[in-house]
Amino acid sequence: MGSDHAPHAEIDGALAAARDLGVKVILVGQPEKVEPELRRCGWRGNGDRGIELVEAAEVIGMGEPVATSVRRKKKSSLRIGTRLVTDGHADGFVSAGNTGAAMATAKMVIGMLPGVDRPALAALIPTKSPKPTLLLDVGANSECKAQHLVQFAIMGDAYSRAVLGTVGPVVGLMSIGEEEAKGNDLTKEAFALLREMKSLNFIGNVEGRDVFSGAVDVIVTDGFTGNVMLKLSEGLTDAMLSMIKRELTASAVTKAGAMLAKPAFRNIKKRLDYSEHGGAPLLGVRKIVVIGHGSSNARAIRNAIRSVKEFSENRAGERIEKGIAETNALYAVTQTVSLRRG
Repeated sequence: MGSDHAPHAEIDGALAAARDLGVKVILVGQPEKVEPELRRCGWRGNGDRGIELVEAAEVIGMGEPVATSVRRKKKSSLRIGTRLVTDGHADGFVSAGNTGAAMATAKMVIGMLPGVDRPALAALIPTKSPKPTLLLDVGANSECKAQHLVQFAIMGDAYSRAVLGTVGPVVGLMSIGEEEAKGNDLTKEAFALLREMKSLNFIGNVEGRDVFSGAVDVIVTDGFTGNVMLKLSEGLTDAMLSMIKRELTASAVTKAGAMLAKPAFRNIKKRLDYSEHGGAPLLGVRKIVVIGHGSSNARAIRNAIRSVKEFSENRAGERIEKGIAETNALYAVTQTVSLRRG
């Protein structure tokens, strides 16, 4: 209940998800703020219309310091919501509030999958092809080691196969050039490790312009670079749509043409709209966590809940855990061989 449009976006999104997807949704928040809005929507109490309300007396705001707030506010919606998931009362957790607090709470309360060093936020980026590209990490880790990027690749590959239905996902490493020698120490070391991962269809380095080509299914980078890329793509999308709209309404002739092309532009706008994906799954934690934009509307909340459903039904967490275990075993063998050679 921490989005910019709370509690309306969360309530409307939850009702839509319960109606459209056949799921039960537990809303966690302050009853004095949430319940009146639910009642206005015709909700008659817990269980009605697939909605249950659980009290959370505290809220962690967008501007609050993450570490102290997460530890001290034990009755926050983040703490209570993730505890419901950990205790088996829910299959997954969705938050459109403070991103840092949501990630910190997930790591503290839910915990990491065995063998995972760092979680990663994975975002779907629209491309020229029908399928989007999975970009990770987009903000969970501003600084990474090479082995973290390898784990991101394994998790992204597993998610792409399980949830997106991609056969043999093509995996690329974000760098400043396609050649192996291009990039900084991090990308060069990660390249060498990824090349040894025979379970991955690793294509090598990719550049920023390749993100939207559709030629790569999974792109791996550190959270700082990934977040800049994500925000840049969102800003560029908004700018392009605004420019197109302005040009199409500039004269009577262009307005007439716009009317004829309206269905096509509507489809393009839908593909570019982040609310169609709902949020970014936090890969690497023991349970399903999806983190949305602070500006999420009801449709984004509904689709974030859909992401939880798809993640659960396709057993993506199990695939990720298996892939990480196999990779860590291979990495341990590689390190042993390297030490012996040394």
